[in-house]
Amino acid sequence: MLQKQLTRLARQKRVRAKVSGTAARPRLSVFKSNANIYAQLIDDVAGVTLASTSDIKENTGTKTDKAKKVGAEIAQKAKSLKIKEVVFDRGGFLYHGRVKALADGAREAGLTF
Repeated sequence: MLQKQLTRLARQKRVRAKVSGTAARPRLSVFKSNANIYAQLIDDVAGVTLASTSDIKENTGTKTDKAKKVGAEIAQKAKSLKIKEVVFDRGGFLYHGRVKALADGAREAGLTF
């Protein structure tokens, strides 16, 4: 189990070396645990989190459905901040399952990346 975590962290470092967010185009960072999924819009230049959301308050539906709702919710928060484009940071996780559902939900709600 430890090796799996270390491998994910290595992937995360590799991605973060190439992906950076600005005020005009922030980074959409995704983190998932076994139980929940979290999303943040981050301006790396200023070192500030612009918006964040998670599925902790959701009680109904599958984990994938919750992830899609989180994607739509972060897109709504981005729209309220007048942000249309983001850089997607999958956080070292595979672009599959809940991470993909979150990205699809954000795209359907109007974010482009």
